[in-house]
Amino acid sequence: MSDGSTPSTKRARLGYVGLGNIGGPMAASLAKWDGGLTVFDISREAMATLVDQGAVAASSLSELAANADIIGICVLNDEQVRTVVTGDGGLLETAGPGTIITVHSTISPQTAVDLAATCAAKDVTLLDAPISGGAAGAEQGRLAVMVGGDRASYERLKEPFGLVAGMLVHAGNDVGSGTKMKLARNLLHFISFNAAAEASRLAEAAGISITKLGKVVRHTDAITGGAGSIILRDTTAPIEPDDFWYDVLMPVRGLGEKDLSLALELGRELAVDLPLAEIARRDFAAGLGVPHLEGDAT
Repeated sequence: MSDGSTPSTKRARLGYVGLGNIGGPMAASLAKWDGGLTVFDISREAMATLVDQGAVAASSLSELAANADIIGICVLNDEQVRTVVTGDGGLLETAGPGTIITVHSTISPQTAVDLAATCAAKDVTLLDAPISGGAAGAEQGRLAVMVGGDRASYERLKEPFGLVAGMLVHAGNDVGSGTKMKLARNLLHFISFNAAAEASRLAEAAGISITKLGKVVRHTDAITGGAGSIILRDTTAPIEPDDFWYDVLMPVRGLGEKDLSLALELGRELAVDLPLAEIARRDFAAGLGVPHLEGDAT
């Protein structure tokens, strides 16, 4: 075919369960897929919105599964995912052999493993495929989707998921890999919220506008990439002096420890407790994989 797609992906019928703040926009993008999209949600209003955008509404999960080859799930938690997949009237009752189920909800990796084993007994493939980018990313079709499971199934997702994802990543061959990647990503995300709160307390005590500080942070992170910009290597092992990254990260270490020390000094002057900054100063070099310099207190 001239567009490089294979007949199997071109004819794939899509299904989607869960049409909330993220699932709804994802399904709206998937409704453009020429193999068709069937949707299900407990909200009739949500389904009507998708029908207006070209989808077909199913009356039940089992009806949806009978009419879809690749089914996405975006519901609240592990319990709801289990109910959708294996509950009475769930997807497995009618999903045909070769069906792929992708779980976009952030659930326990073990839940994904257990459900994948149950599905495999019926020749159905379940992949964990959590997403990052939130409602805004879903609206813009720019989500990052992290897929855990066999490579062949991942390849089948590439073309249809191109409608919703700015980045589609094969996190690993084992089901659960996508969720583990998502949890690591969100660990950074939410710890950084605490760091932002700590920085705001320091700025406020110093008489600095927190609003203006926030604008500066967003501006410079858009340029530098923020914390993600130091996730450069394929290992967290210490860097040898003859490694390329050694000379790159040693100056980062020096600058970071200097600025953290100055911030801690200001915090002491203003009587502002900065526990995350203390940990960051202590562990900064080790985190980068480079040594402390001679004479360091830590």
